[in-house]
Amino acid sequence: MHDFDFFVGNWNFVNRRLKKRWVGSDDWDVFPASLRCESRLGGVVNIDDGVFPTKGWSGMTVRVFNLKKRQWSLYWINSTTGELFPPVVGGFTGDHGEFFGDDTDDGRPIKVRFRWARLGPDKAHWEQAFSLDGKQWETNWTMEHTRSKS
Repeated sequence: MHDFDFFVGNWNFVNRRLKKRWVGSDDWDVFPASLRCESRLGGVVNIDDGVFPTKGWSGMTVRVFNLKKRQWSLYWINSTTGELFPPVVGGFTGDHGEFFGDDTDDGRPIKVRFRWARLGPDKAHWEQAFSLDGKQWETNWTMEHTRSKS
C-alpha cells in the first residue's frame, strides 16, 4: 500500500515525449516540469499535481490502492481536456512497478503500459508505452525525476 510513499514531496523532472507515434521515430520533444506529490487516506490514495510551464498546461495523477486486490489504479487528468483517462492497473515488485490498461489513440484501441523505477531517495524514472497487440511496445514518453531541494 505504501509503494508510492517515496514520491511524496516536491520534484523537478525532464520529459522526453515522441513527436510522432507509431512511425518508428526517434525524434523527441524535451521539456521541463515540476510537481508536488501527497499521500492521502492513510496511504490508500497518492496524488501528484504537475506543471509543464513551456507547454502551458498542467496535469494530475490520482493513484488509488485497492486493499482487497492489493493493486494500484493510476488515473491521469490534464488541464487541456479535463478528461479522466482510463486507469492503468498493477503494482511494484521491489523498486520497479508495472501498470497496464486499455485506451485509445487517435480513435484506435491500444494497450498502455506505465513503468516506474525508484532510483534511491531523490531520483525516479517513469515511462509510458503503447501497443496495438500487447506484445510489441513503443515507449513514447519518459520522465526523469529529481527531488527538489525546496
